[in-house]
Amino acid sequence: MHDTRYDMRSGAIVIADGLTAERLAADAVELAGCRVVNRYGWAAADRLRDHGAIDLLAIDTRTVPDTTLDAMLPMIDHVAQDNGARIVAAIDLDQIDIVSAAVFGRHVQLLVAPSMAEQVAALTIAGAMRLDSHVNEAGDAEASRLRRLNEEVARIAETLARLTRSDVTPADRPGTKVGDRALGYGMSPADGAAANGAAVTAHDLRQSIRARRLRQQFFEPRLLEDPGWDMLLDLYAAELERAQVSVSSLCIAAAVAPTTALRWIGKMTDAELFVRVPDPFDRRRAYMELSEKARSGMRGYCSAARRAGLPIA
Repeated sequence: MHDTRYDMRSGAIVIADGLTAERLAADAVELAGCRVVNRYGWAAADRLRDHGAIDLLAIDTRTVPDTTLDAMLPMIDHVAQDNGARIVAAIDLDQIDIVSAAVFGRHVQLLVAPSMAEQVAALTIAGAMRLDSHVNEAGDAEASRLRRLNEEVARIAETLARLTRSDVTPADRPGTKVGDRALGYGMSPADGAAANGAAVTAHDLRQSIRARRLRQQFFEPRLLEDPGWDMLLDLYAAELERAQVSVSSLCIAAAVAPTTALRWIGKMTDAELFVRVPDPFDRRRAYMELSEKARSGMRGYCSAARRAGLPIA
């Protein structure tokens, strides 16, 4: 009897330039338990439009010229969204703005200069999440088995990515810190609604950010990471300064590894705290702003802290 289980694997299309990049991307797809259904160089990426059903796109933008990315990325994102496909992109640090301006959202994972383990982990999660959409097509018993399998695969992949990041020290990645943790912060809705203390200034917020960075001189930075709050402070300060914040600048403000920062930007956007605003003069750039929900929360928190005689921490 023919075993159809392998037919359930998510099919991935690899888009990369050069034999080495293409091979590494394909290897990562296979190690993630997915199957490579086609490979394209960036010059032929527009053939994606005629490909048909797509589960997963594994793309490598590193060394690819900005003009090529500018031409191809919007099309790739459009095709992915039309197919309900997920995108896992390996990018260079200096490509954060141009890539995130074109491909951004829950269906996208951006990995900055990733290791093979990080790519495999991201592809495993993306493949498992895509596979969930096919579960209803299977029988009840098979669907239950697939759900349990997907949950276990996602858990293992997250653990692998976390351990990989933990093995890299700040000395190995100059200027970056690594690690993730669940973020939680609280503010009484009543405090926010009744907030009427002295207005906080951008200078106050910048001083708070400097104080938070000062801790890193005395403690292991990874133990004190709080990217969500760091980005909220930075965006609120920028708003008071009437300044715009690019995605790459917000990654720096997060004070964590770029891939981690991008993941947090996605989480904060999904939570309706951040809003992505395209640059009206340059489609290769987008800016991040606070949503009205986040803006109201920051005003309430800062005013409540002032009334209580507490610093903005």
